[in-house]
Amino acid sequence: MTRQRRIHTKPLTYRRAEVAGSLTVRSSTARAIRDGRVKKGDPVTAAELAGLLAMKRTPDLIPHCHPVPLTGGRVDVTVRGRTVRVRAEAEALYRTGVEMEALVGASVALLTVWDMVKYLEKDDDGGYPETVLGPVRVVRKEKRPMGRKR
Repeated sequence: MTRQRRIHTKPLTYRRAEVAGSLTVRSSTARAIRDGRVKKGDPVTAAELAGLLAMKRTPDLIPHCHPVPLTGGRVDVTVRGRTVRVRAEAEALYRTGVEMEALVGASVALLTVWDMVKYLEKDDDGGYPETVLGPVRVVRKEKRPMGRKR
């Protein structure tokens, strides 16, 4: 039998998670992103929005995740050299953590960039020899009981 963990007895707690991730692309692709020459539009803006939307849909994607009422979220995408970097933060006053929300947000943001630039990344055989997704990892996690100051 598969069951979702019961959390009703856990106290409301301030929770925050920050995730960092990257996507390595060709130099020419990174230049196209920076110069606004991607056919589908601006990958940075699209990725930031997609990441925020994905955070809110996490329990639809990961079966054991509880629907967490997020009190804040942020996704920042930057391009440096050949690397597209993402920082995603999720926070909530809830009974369970927000790491999955931040991880899903960061991952979807990076996948959005890849989707928008894949025509620039493909080789003659349709492969992606220079495109590398990851790592994506939790870099910070906070958990504070209600009423306790930092």
